Amino acid sequence: MPNPPPSLLPSPRCGPPEALPPARVTELVTRALEEDLGTGDLTSQGLVAVATQGVGRLIAKQDGILAGQDVFTCAFHLRDPEMTIRWKKNDGEALCKGEQVARLQGSVRALLEAERTALNFLQRMSGTATLTRSFVRAVQDTPGVRILDTRKTTPGLRLLEKYAVRCGGGENHRFGLFDEAMIKENHVALAGKPLSEALCALRASVGPKTRICCEAETEEQARDAIQGGADVVLLDNFSPGDLGEICPRLRVFAQESGRRVELESSGGITLQTAAAFAASGVDRLSVGALTHSAPALDLSLLLEPLV
Repeated sequence: MPNPPPSLLPSPRCGPPEALPPARVTELVTRALEEDLGTGDLTSQGLVAVATQGVGRLIAKQDGILAGQDVFTCAFHLRDPEMTIRWKKNDGEALCKGEQVARLQGSVRALLEAERTALNFLQRMSGTATLTRSFVRAVQDTPGVRILDTRKTTPGLRLLEKYAVRCGGGENHRFGLFDEAMIKENHVALAGKPLSEALCALRASVGPKTRICCEAETEEQARDAIQGGADVVLLDNFSPGDLGEICPRLRVFAQESGRRVELESSGGITLQTAAAFAASGVDRLSVGALTHSAPALDLSLLLEPLV
């Protein structure tokens, strides 16, 4: 059997994330500030003189992974462009409970006006990075298995949440409906074709350079997905034990078919079960909880007047 041809597909989205687009960050933070400020900060306007300067210390109140520096910084610079922010940690680095993460100096009104918005972004993004790192560590005894996010993100904040996943050492699945194709049971039902035929039609439509993932709920569907040309077979809601039996057979079938195929598991994967899923023989685990259920990392901004 000849070796499969080299893949034409894009590389996996893993490793340190690319910098967030400044214009997009400014847009998101501006909307969040407008939501919070409305016509103005009544408390600060009533108590603090415009020229008053202050200092802020960002403190980690629990261990975790930092994510969202640029977003945090943007919130304060939109209120005070002259504010100085000195970071002691970078995105993707570990934080220890009690340590100072950053020092801010500038307008007290700006510190008070942007504090909540900046922390909301930073705490949530750092929480996602922290949970992702926990999953990455949970599967570290099975080299090569990757942790991926999903499209189960907060509407409007997908860019930030997927950035945070990368800060935690995870890999990004498709960003939306536009950059990869994924066939699920609803697509097959509505297309009115058998799975293998639907995949062939989809490949003809998207071409050889677009990754196609196909969901499979049975071993037969997985074989049809391989035969139809899927690049990734998503084995949905299989137990680790069942995957341990099915994956070797699917790899042999793919090799005999001259195909390069990755096997993915999703459904029921928790921190407690991740290691078992990783050891079952799949290449990647997709975990919606990374973005839809990550608790915010506890961070605090302590403010004081500049003396």
